[in-house]
Formats: sequence, C-alpha cells, structure tokens
Amino acid sequence: MAVKSLKEFLAATQEKDLSADAFELESPYMLEVRVDGRVWSKSGAMVARKGAVKFTREGVLERGVGNLLKKLATGEGLRLMKVEGQGRVYLADMGKKITLLRLEGDSVFVNGNDVLAFEDGIDSQITMMRKVAGMMAGGLFNIRLSGHGIVAVTSHYEPMTLPVSAQTGPIFTDPNSTVAWSGTLTPEVVTDISLGTLLGRGSGETLQLKFAGEGWVVVQPYEEVTFQTKP
Repeated sequence: MAVKSLKEFLAATQEKDLSADAFELESPYMLEVRVDGRVWSKSGAMVARKGAVKFTREGVLERGVGNLLKKLATGEGLRLMKVEGQGRVYLADMGKKITLLRLEGDSVFVNGNDVLAFEDGIDSQITMMRKVAGMMAGGLFNIRLSGHGIVAVTSHYEPMTLPVSAQTGPIFTDPNSTVAWSGTLTPEVVTDISLGTLLGRGSGETLQLKFAGEGWVVVQPYEEVTFQTKP
C-alpha cells in the first residue's frame, strides 16, 4: 500500500456529495443520511453528525400494538432511533457492508440485525420465527419493510442473491446467514434430522429455512447468530 501525503489522505477520504438522494454511501461501510424531517436508524449506529439533528428512542407504541406484543413475546426486536431535524448523520454497523435498496411499492423481509436505516415513508412490521427462537441464542426476528423510499441493509462481506422459482425448486438456507428475502416468500423452518444426529443438536446446519415459490433470497458468507449449546 502506497504511503499518502496528508493532503492526499484528506482528499481521498473526505465526504462526497454525488447523489441527490437522502441516503448516500461514503464508502461500502459508511452511510451518510441527509436529514430534512425524519428518518429511522438502528440504535447505536451513529458515528458522526452535524447540524440541528435530534435522536429519540422509538416509543413503545410507535409502530403499533402488534409490534409491541411481538417484542414482549420474544424479548427482542430491532431497536430504532428517530433522527429528526436538519443536518447530516453518518451511520455504520461494525464495519459491515451496506447496500441501499429503493422500494417502489415493494416489500422485503430483512433480518433484524441487518437493518441499518430507512426513510420515513417506509412501513416496518416485526415478524418472528418461534421455532428458530427456541434453538438460537436471542432467537430470530425479521422486519418487513414496504412502501416507497430507501432502505439501508447490512451484511458481513459481499452478499449473494439466489432466485427462487418452480424451475429452481426450494432453496434451503442457514438462518444465521440469511440476510433478506422478497416479500412474496414465506420461509418454512425445517430440521435436518440426519445432520442433527451426525453433528449434534446444537449445530446450526440442523435448522434451516426453506424458501419455495417465486422470489429471491439473499445470503452472506458469515453466520451472524450463534446457536445455543444443548446438553
């Protein structure tokens, strides 16, 4: 790696203004949000800010009674912050790669750990997989995002999208490595008994998500949530 002068370093790393959108990637791992009103971000994701911007933790009934009951039932949920005012906020999450998705009336399910931010016009609803929660430390919750606006999704390293159709047949994924899937799909939790016998019931590969129908599923080359060790 070549040594840079201070001037070269500052020029290479200074913030960019290349897009008119509210969300812009400063790097694959850093998101700039131009706040003019309100956006939602993952709690604890701010690394810097400027301007008249206020952060408020999401209220218990902010997204409806249904979401509250699901949080109480699982003891989990995506902790969101309201970012309000006028200014700029810079977000990141443990150096994970950030992907920006523009929803135009679409819907997408995202692993709760992988939602970084979304615009105020996006509707969010918590969904959960009870069978998975019984085996995984902390369980597995997902967020259904729909409407019009930009969503920032994170992944460990480069994600891969697998198409799901009648031609491909069902796609099976490790819940730990599953980042997102299309709103047209409803995954089924399945258990591989043979792998459970071979590897032990605490192994992640024994519990899988089965996707069938028409759509797509995104996976990452990383297992984000560890399984509980059972005696």
